[in-house]
Amino acid sequence: MVEADVDIVVIGSGIGGLCCSALLAQYGFEVVVCESHSIPGGAAHGFERQGFRFDSGPSLYSGLSYPSANPLRQVLDALDETVPCLTYDTWGCLLPEGRFDTSVGAEQFCEVLHALRGEAAVQEWRQLQRFMEPLKDAAIALPTAAFRLDWRAPQILHRYIPTLLSHLPNVARITGAFGPLMDKVVQDPFIRNWLDMLCFLLSGLPAHSTSAAEVAFMFADWYRPEVQLDYPVGGSAGLVAALVRGLEKHGGQLRLNAHVEQVVLKEGRAIAVQLRNGQRIHARRAIISNASVWDTLKLLPADQLPQRFLKQRQAIPPCASFMHLHLGIDATGLPADLPCHFIWVGDWAQGIDAPQNVVLISIPSVLDPSLAPPGKHVIHAYTPGNEPFELWEGLDRHSDAYMQQKEARSAVMWQALEQVIPGVRSRCDVTLTGTPLTHARYLRRHRGSYGPAIPAGRGMFPGARTPIPGLWCCGDSTFPGIGLPAVAASSFITANTLASPQQHQLLLEKLASPCG
Repeated sequence: MVEADVDIVVIGSGIGGLCCSALLAQYGFEVVVCESHSIPGGAAHGFERQGFRFDSGPSLYSGLSYPSANPLRQVLDALDETVPCLTYDTWGCLLPEGRFDTSVGAEQFCEVLHALRGEAAVQEWRQLQRFMEPLKDAAIALPTAAFRLDWRAPQILHRYIPTLLSHLPNVARITGAFGPLMDKVVQDPFIRNWLDMLCFLLSGLPAHSTSAAEVAFMFADWYRPEVQLDYPVGGSAGLVAALVRGLEKHGGQLRLNAHVEQVVLKEGRAIAVQLRNGQRIHARRAIISNASVWDTLKLLPADQLPQRFLKQRQAIPPCASFMHLHLGIDATGLPADLPCHFIWVGDWAQGIDAPQNVVLISIPSVLDPSLAPPGKHVIHAYTPGNEPFELWEGLDRHSDAYMQQKEARSAVMWQALEQVIPGVRSRCDVTLTGTPLTHARYLRRHRGSYGPAIPAGRGMFPGARTPIPGLWCCGDSTFPGIGLPAVAASSFITANTLASPQQHQLLLEKLASPCG
């Protein structure tokens, strides 16, 4: 059944798919987003249990509550959408060196360094700040919204050439991995471990495999005077709702429970998507996959694909997966100044990406009490991209072996939580444990993965284009890669490339205007 004929079909309503589709709708295209789940947002969707409202994935945001270089904020600006945010600057650390609270911003971290490592470490950190200054300027010299990947790109980029030329030596320095740059400046073991940890949170990889440009952007965003972190009111669902509004008010359409079973090719060109219910939606201009690189391949008829393309994409290594705890707890007697976020590290010597060596804890209801019933808190604890899928492969989710594995592999999260809230198990009203199989099932992620594990300087994320005419990609499997700012940037690139230079230029003028 041919049910619709539109300009563009976007597969998946993750942050990347929503950003890309909403921008395309703003550009004037007739867009339909097909989402397999009953709610939008992909890995960033929110869900509710017994009055507790949980984030399924990310809860650490910055650059949303003020005009910034964050591509996600720029997408919202382009859509004339705002996300009300609550701001904070402190997070808790449970590290081998001990427990302490720290803040974003350079000065407070220097106080922490002085207490932990002494004045020499402080001076080394300040030297790193000076070293990164021109690099972070280079990282934001070209607005993300200006990128496009076609022969018409010079029509947009020529006006930025003088700025790029002035930063050219430093642009060249941030094209590789951050690790070699860190080695030039940082010798203190704690600072090196700290930077390794930040890189792992950004990209799922340690410093010697994380893009220097990504770290430079982080320095531009986090280590500046009076910096604040953001938490969207209503959680990540509030951000998703803003992007859906941006899509729909520009004429785009979101279809939930619309599972794409196959991308239909005709004479080698992607022309339609076939839904599980038998309906088919034709795309006059393009089909864009926001699915992972491996899940996109599953939608394509393998016998009709260029074999080189198929082998290249299949060979991309995935990051590891996640364990999750979603808890609704009684907050009676807990400190009123409990930080919103904590990070726990077991042993630096194991390597920051070692299995179960890092746990992140989010308690967003300390900022937004509407996320929990009165007198309660919501907690999301997770092992961020360091849980091996191999341990779970082939397990029956209803078996005793699976339940025993859940209990054993979630123990490290309970261990970290006990250091924040002693006796936390006795406070639980709601306890939900997620595994890599949960991650793969509900988020439709290949092997429950965080995304491609492509080391900077030794490989490149695939671009938005594919060798299949009519088929494009966006999201965390597409350049520039993993992380919310990178995902929004990839969406800009895809949408801009499909738009005319005239449409693209109008958008840039809108973003550049004081009222934009």
